[in-house]
Amino acid sequence: KKTFTEVQTERLEQAERTVLIKCPPKLNEKKLLQYLSSHGNINSHFFFENRGVHALIEFSEKESIASLQDAIGIPNAAEHHVVPFKSRLFTFTLKNPVNQATEDTPVHLSPQSHIPVKELIQKLCNADDVSSQMYILLNEYQLTEENIKLRFLACSLVRDFARAYFPDSTVKPFGSSVNTFGKLGCDVDMFLDFHDIQKHATKMKKGPFEMEYQMKRLPSERLATQKILSVIGDCLDNFGPGCVSVQKILNARCPLVKFSHQPTGFQCDLSVSNSIAVRSSELLYIYGCLDSRVRALVFSVRCWARVHGLTNSVPGTWITNFSLTMMIMFFLQKRSPPIIPTLDQLKELAEAKDKHIIGGYDCSFVSDLSKIKPTKNTETLDVLLADFFEYFGNFDFRKNSINLRKGKEVNKPESSPLYIWNPFEQDLNISKNVNQPQLEKFVAMSRESAWILQKEDKTQRMINKEPWGLAALLIPFGKSNSSKMKNRMKGMGSETIRSLLDSLKLNNANSLQKAVGK
Repeated sequence: KKTFTEVQTERLEQAERTVLIKCPPKLNEKKLLQYLSSHGNINSHFFFENRGVHALIEFSEKESIASLQDAIGIPNAAEHHVVPFKSRLFTFTLKNPVNQATEDTPVHLSPQSHIPVKELIQKLCNADDVSSQMYILLNEYQLTEENIKLRFLACSLVRDFARAYFPDSTVKPFGSSVNTFGKLGCDVDMFLDFHDIQKHATKMKKGPFEMEYQMKRLPSERLATQKILSVIGDCLDNFGPGCVSVQKILNARCPLVKFSHQPTGFQCDLSVSNSIAVRSSELLYIYGCLDSRVRALVFSVRCWARVHGLTNSVPGTWITNFSLTMMIMFFLQKRSPPIIPTLDQLKELAEAKDKHIIGGYDCSFVSDLSKIKPTKNTETLDVLLADFFEYFGNFDFRKNSINLRKGKEVNKPESSPLYIWNPFEQDLNISKNVNQPQLEKFVAMSRESAWILQKEDKTQRMINKEPWGLAALLIPFGKSNSSKMKNRMKGMGSETIRSLLDSLKLNNANSLQKAVGK
C-alpha cells in the first residue's frame, strides 16, 4: 500500500493534467475523444451527469491542456459581459448538430451519489449474511475512483486562483475526501498550503549573505489567514466560473470560505494550512488501509446513526461523524487480539521522517504501512457489529472517557457527557458538543440494535419478506416496535425520552405515554 503522502502527491499531479468539459446533449463519445487526442494522449476519461453531461479528461502531459486552451474561444458576450479568466472548465457544443445526431449512442455515466436507503435495504435483504450486507453497503456508499478524481480536480481549480497571488501555494483536500471513510455526496474540505515554500529554505544556506523576501508583517497568524481567505473568497465569488453561494466565515475558530462548485457538484470548505486536521486524515487513512473490516464497520455504523437521527449534517448537540468514527476505532483497539494498533504503538514505529511537532503537540506516527504487523484477530463483521452495539450500550459514560492514544478507558478529566480525547491536541475533547439527551439516545439505540441482532429469527424474517440483519437496523425503530422499546429504556431521564420519542416520530401523546410507561 502507498503512503498517504504518496497517494496525495500522485492525485494532485494527476489533477493538474485534467480538464472538465460540459458536453453537447447528443454526444458521440468516439468523435469527442478523437478530437481531444489531437491535442495529446489521453490517460483516462469518464462521463457524469450534473445539469447535463460532463466529461473529465485526464491527459498524459500538462502541455496538452495548453494546446487545447489555444484552440478554445471566449464566450459570445451578447447578453452578459464575461470575466476573462481562462480556467480548465470548457463547454463544447456541436457546430451542425443535425448531421451528427444520427450515429449517437448514449455514453456510460459514472454515478456521483449513492442509492437511497430504501433501495439499499432491498439489496441487503438479498445477501447471505450480515457480513455480506456490510460489504454491500460499503460498496454502494464509498467514494468511487471517478468521484475522487473529481474532488482533486475541484482543489486543483481553486489552486489556479490561489496561484495568482501565491505562486508556490497548493490546495489539498483533507478529511473524508482522503481518509478512506468518505461517502458519495460528502463535502470537499480543502486547505490552502504554503508549507511547500519552507522546503526551499535549506537551499539558501550557501553564499555570504542572509537573504530573505520583504513581506508584509501582521500581528497574528489568524489575521493573516483571515486576510488571505477574504481575498481568495472574493476572487472565487467575482471571477470563479461555477463558484456560487460563496460565504466567508472568517470569525470561526478555524476561519473558512464555503462555496458551491457547480461544475463538479460539490459543496466545498476552504481553510488555510490545517496541519493537525491533515494528521487526523492520515491516521484514519492508515486505520482504513490496515484491515478491510475497519471501513465496512464504520460505513455500517455511520449509516445506522444517520437513519436514527444520531448524526446530522448540520452542526448541533449530536455526535459528529468524526467522533463516531473515533469511537469505532477505539472499539477495534479493544478487541482481543486488537484489530488496529493504538496511536502510541504507531508512534513507537515512527522513523525520523515521520516526526511531526505541530503547535507544541507531538503528532508523530509511522507512515509506512508495511511496518505495521497485521492483526491476528479473525472475528467476522457480524460479530463485530453486534458487539459494537453491546459494548457502547453498556459503556460507563459517566465515569470513563475514550482515549485512542492508549487504547483504553481513562477517567474523565471533566464532566462533558461524552469525552473523547483529541488524538493529537491532548487537552481537547472532540465530542464536547454532545449533550446528555443525545448521548442517552445513542445508548438506547445501541441497546435496541444489539437486541435486534441477538434475538431476531433470520429465516422467519426472510420467509415473511421482512428486513433482517443490518437491513432491520436501517429502519427507524419507532415505526415498527415502539412498545418493545419501553423495557430497554428504563433508567433514562424523561427529557431524554421526550427527545428520543420526538426523533422516532411517534404519532401522538398516547403512544408517548405508553412508551414511557407512566
